[in-house]
Amino acid sequence: MHGPARGFGDVYRASYDGKRVALKRIRTFTSDSTRNQKRLKFCREALVWQGLRHPSIIPFLGIDRDTFPSSFCMVSPWMKHGTILKYLESRGRGDIGRLTLEIAQGLEYLHSMSIVHGDLRGNNILISDDYHACLADFGLATTVRDDDGETTTVGALSSSADHAGSARWFAPELIAPEEFGCERFNRTRATDVYAFACVCLELETGAPPFAEVATDVAAFFRVIAGERPERPDTMSDGMWYLVTAAWAPDFRQRPDMSQIVWSLQD
Repeated sequence: MHGPARGFGDVYRASYDGKRVALKRIRTFTSDSTRNQKRLKFCREALVWQGLRHPSIIPFLGIDRDTFPSSFCMVSPWMKHGTILKYLESRGRGDIGRLTLEIAQGLEYLHSMSIVHGDLRGNNILISDDYHACLADFGLATTVRDDDGETTTVGALSSSADHAGSARWFAPELIAPEEFGCERFNRTRATDVYAFACVCLELETGAPPFAEVATDVAAFFRVIAGERPERPDTMSDGMWYLVTAAWAPDFRQRPDMSQIVWSLQD
């Protein structure tokens, strides 16, 4: 059964050892150079994902090379409840507090492993069979190191030159790096924190940031100008304070995920 497309792959439902699993298959292209680039991205994602172990990270089960001729698939559990957005739409928003904490804990874990997710948004968060939030889709994940407090992308997993991603969740320094104190486009822990703030808004409203704006470019101009989405009527004072801190224009002023987890637990 064919499922939703995510990133540069298509997702299929299959069965393995009596259990339902999801197969993320690399898309094929006619161009040899493009095909090689996609294969490299596939390998990078698998390399990052296979080392992660946390309740709020969707498990990596392995690589399948038998289902599709001449094609590899990453295998993970099939999440029958779908994305967190679909779950909240069908079940109501009573679990938002718990699910938000679980998302924060998953992101805190990634950052503790020196990994930036790079594409955090509602459609990349799935609900497990026992109703917990799990981060998914590590196609844009990068490894980072800290030198004198600065976070930079390093190593074979670097994708700094790849500006792909979900534009409306972009921090201002991804849109206009030099204007916001960065030398270049670079995904960091701080850009993940900004995206987390956007996800908090998304969970409350069911819509992406600046949903009322027709184009990503128009949303970019608002972000650069210091504008942010309006506070949802359903969001508490404490959560709104956390969100506004997490999407501060100056990335140096944003809390880290450990501080956010602590605040949500409190």
